[in-house]
Amino acid sequence: MTRRIGRIAVGLVGLSAGALLAAAAMQGTLTYYRTPAEVSRDPEVRQERLRVSGQVVPGSLRRASDRTEFRLAEDGHEVAVRQRGVPPETFREGEAAVVEGRFSADGVFDADQVVVRHGNEYRPPTTPGGPADGR
Repeated sequence: MTRRIGRIAVGLVGLSAGALLAAAAMQGTLTYYRTPAEVSRDPEVRQERLRVSGQVVPGSLRRASDRTEFRLAEDGHEVAVRQRGVPPETFREGEAAVVEGRFSADGVFDADQVVVRHGNEYRPPTTPGGPADGR
């Protein structure tokens, strides 16, 4: 009986150690995104590198030679974003996007990466030979 309890204890210790190692390995790989509302409520996050998600505000998109500026909005809050370079081809006003970068001293989010968010619902083309809508 005591031998069986010992084996169970060793097994539990091994499983716990494995779970801790797996959690530690994943710690640096998970990056959550914040909404504009969360960023405005917690000024401390403006000090860190982060991801911000929202809808690209219609009429806010401005493109210069090597820079793109726009605003992301969600729940009545907005974040001004600027990105050097060209965003993805599917990037459009009114669409959902996730930007990754840091806030600059002037309060604008400097994005070094822009990702267009797509829904997980596939809809076939509405016209023959037309593009599929991946929203």
